Amino acid sequence: MDFTNSNRPLNNYPNGFGEKRKWQLAVEITNVGVWEFNATENKVYFSEASKRIIGFENDANFGANLNDWNNRVHPEDRNKYFQDYQDHINGLKPIYMNVHRVECKDGSYKWILDKGKVVERDSNNNPIRFLGTHVDITKHVENERKLANTLNIVTKQNNQLKNFAHIVTHNLKQHAANFESLLDFYYEAESEFEKEDTIKYLQILSESLSKTIANLKEIVSVQNNRTAKIEKIYLAQETDRILKMLKVVINDNHAEVQNNIDPKLFIHYNQSYIESIIQNLLTNAIKYKHPDRHPKITVDSMFDSETIKIAISDNGIGIDLDKYGNSIFGLYKTFHKNQDAEGIGLYLIKNQIEAYGGNIEVESEVNVGTTFTISIPNKKTAVVEITNV
Repeated sequence: MDFTNSNRPLNNYPNGFGEKRKWQLAVEITNVGVWEFNATENKVYFSEASKRIIGFENDANFGANLNDWNNRVHPEDRNKYFQDYQDHINGLKPIYMNVHRVECKDGSYKWILDKGKVVERDSNNNPIRFLGTHVDITKHVENERKLANTLNIVTKQNNQLKNFAHIVTHNLKQHAANFESLLDFYYEAESEFEKEDTIKYLQILSESLSKTIANLKEIVSVQNNRTAKIEKIYLAQETDRILKMLKVVINDNHAEVQNNIDPKLFIHYNQSYIESIIQNLLTNAIKYKHPDRHPKITVDSMFDSETIKIAISDNGIGIDLDKYGNSIFGLYKTFHKNQDAEGIGLYLIKNQIEAYGGNIEVESEVNVGTTFTISIPNKKTAVVEITNV
């Protein structure tokens, strides 16, 4: 902690560090600032190097006030700055050490490594003399931040790559399963009418697959350009499109799906993410149907000026939240003995929602059903609006 006033040369201090001229010179050469506080005289002293760090070299007035340095410590750093000093005085720390930002004469801030120690006490063991140093570590802090930013970028890109791989696995796997089912229906068809009807479904599925591939290609482009493509998406229309794509699965499982989303409701979001989120939640609702009843699924929407919510509810087998609630969105976490369960879908959905500042919650009761509620903030990056038409 710096309490120093350099109104006179260091080597003129009778009781200060000026007694050791060679040591003082060595310190000045290394640009290490030195401070001293004399509690008996209630004065602080700066070395020129200490003042030079923040632009007050050759300023005889700086340091005349005990708080000249203290008042320049960044407001966010002051509490710890004073606490560390007090902990040393109280014997809680063998040495005072603190890193803080201090305002320079030109208004900029520098990062300072501040160290000090009580070097003299009175007969009652009260500290009366403190000695310490200042080191400008601004470049070191900036380099650490650059390194941290680089690591964050690499980590983010790695997570994006994993996310993309999961999207490909899930989305294309569903398309492949639909194609297989339709081909089976085609070969089992007993009339030309049934075959023609199956071909129509295959055409719809083919168009959906082409769009999915285009969206996946767009994700690759997004990662390369480091920009996120946001589109205006009408949620009811997008949900209907996905339901058409899943028509074979829905019919095969005798599922009833009610899309209650307001047709005028739209958001600005990434197309691939929305498709993946809704598709995964709908297929899960069918996959984990109750064995004693046909699946009934509803898709509802709620919104206000701050948030839009999409709720997908089913009457399936449910999830034991007391047992699995803390890990339900974990990677490779499964909760049922379904042989197709991979523990990727919910993890993927959560990441895709959180990528745009949203969140997902789940309510479930075993043998009753499950509701997943997606909340998306009304922000510029993921805007929620209602049209006036």
